[in-house]
Amino acid sequence: MSGLAVALDAMGGDFGPQVIVPASVQALLQYPELKVILYGDQSAITSQLSLLNQLQHPRIRIVHCEHVIANDTRPSQALRRSQGTSMRMALDAVSEGKADACISAGNTGALMALSRYILKQLPGVDRPALVTAIPTKTENKTWLLDLGANVSCDADTLFQFAVMGAVLAEQNTAASPRVALLNIGEEEIKGNDLVKRCAEMLANSPDIEYIGYLEGNELYSGRADVIVCDGFVGNVSLKTSEGVANLFIDSIKSAISSNPLKRLVAKWLFNDLFISLKQLNPDQYNGASLLGLRGIVVKSHGSADVAAFSNAIGEAVHEVKRQIPTRISDRLEEVLLERHY
Repeated sequence: MSGLAVALDAMGGDFGPQVIVPASVQALLQYPELKVILYGDQSAITSQLSLLNQLQHPRIRIVHCEHVIANDTRPSQALRRSQGTSMRMALDAVSEGKADACISAGNTGALMALSRYILKQLPGVDRPALVTAIPTKTENKTWLLDLGANVSCDADTLFQFAVMGAVLAEQNTAASPRVALLNIGEEEIKGNDLVKRCAEMLANSPDIEYIGYLEGNELYSGRADVIVCDGFVGNVSLKTSEGVANLFIDSIKSAISSNPLKRLVAKWLFNDLFISLKQLNPDQYNGASLLGLRGIVVKSHGSADVAAFSNAIGEAVHEVKRQIPTRISDRLEEVLLERHY
């Protein structure tokens, strides 16, 4: 299959083919150069394509898989029992050059373990990082990493995350990305020894525009283009933010839904507010990338709907076009060479 092709784990996530197949069709409409390979149960996939009248779509191919990696499967078990699964075969397609990227809404730990085993890390990368864009008060996005792929990290790993995040930001909205470390205070004396050591490394790196520490209440301020932390802190921060955003949106909906007159007046008075609230919807930023691999892997929310999973495909397409792994490898080589001398 020539051209820009993505391999989709069609059985991953809470809804499997019911979401992933329609999302694929939607993405194909958005990207005329895109081709999709769906890995999973052929009967379930063709059933969804039939409902959409897309059984003969020229840019869709199905590869039947007998097995699926369950959401509760441990990474070690996934490594031993991955043969014939939709996730493993989608990753193999990237490794074998049959696809340019893999997207899955399945088991995050299994995806991380299999990606490292099959695709391997780039030179100079100890651990891949899970990264996504978050909205800010400004027009630009901020890239937050790590989001849970690495629960604990040493200073060197955090430094690598900063370099990788800066490369991704450069290919999106920031010519000279401002990099910050997420910490419990902005003062230099705050934080643990690992964070302080990484701060010293970043401050001494001429290739990184390091701006210091940021606290959690400034995640969405737009002060930084890249915010770095370990996976435990990043995951808790992101999930808490999503919960607060959903609470805020649901509270407003509840307040105005009880009365038709309230809805009409609210729409008239607060139209700009509603537009802004839509920017807080996590689905718009669905698609967390595993940076640092010798291939492109994007992790979708397990609960993603059609629009959200389509956004994850779009993120993969963007990274393929920008050749993100190659750019990260080149930058790391430059930075590590400078640190060596």
